[in-house]
Amino acid sequence: MKESVKAIVDGLALLYPDARAELNYTSLFELLVAVILSAQCTDVRVNIITEDLFQVANTPQSMVDLGEENIREIIRSCGMFRQKAKNLHLTAQRLLDVYGGEVPTTREELMTLPGVGRKTANVVLSAGFGEPAIAVDTHVLRVSNRLGLAKGTDPLKVELQLHKVFPKEIWSVMHHRLILHGRYCCKARNPQCDTCGIAEHCPRIGVE
Repeated sequence: MKESVKAIVDGLALLYPDARAELNYTSLFELLVAVILSAQCTDVRVNIITEDLFQVANTPQSMVDLGEENIREIIRSCGMFRQKAKNLHLTAQRLLDVYGGEVPTTREELMTLPGVGRKTANVVLSAGFGEPAIAVDTHVLRVSNRLGLAKGTDPLKVELQLHKVFPKEIWSVMHHRLILHGRYCCKARNPQCDTCGIAEHCPRIGVE
């Protein structure tokens, strides 16, 4: 690992020592549902929604039984709620029909579920199964480019670049640390460069 990268890795570790997903869940299915809902929606909002949703539907069967229309009403405050309600209902049915009601354990299988792309699959693999993975969302994409860890706007290309930059054993934790740094410090419109704990290692700022 390059010295400049190591400095960033060590700095983020100090800033976010206990970094993990900020979504609330108690099972693999709840994790899958929460991550599907989190697309273009804050974790705070998702946690509010799932607190109600999981009281009535926290298994594939209960989600199917709830029905798309009722799912839609419960998640209405979530972005793209109509499409997400449809995806949740179809995903729950597919889990029952194809996977015996269990969340599949491979990226390829996860990506056959409605509403599950590579990013969502990577989050489930990492948080749910402990598999090393980097899910590239808008925060990871932005922070990686700003810090010079990766270049480009294509999530897959950035993910593959980060695979080469970081040792495999820290992929998952770096995913969370980059997200938290983007969420709370290296924001899209008003990055908090003056108070950033790793500003000295940022090529956008440089060392005085």
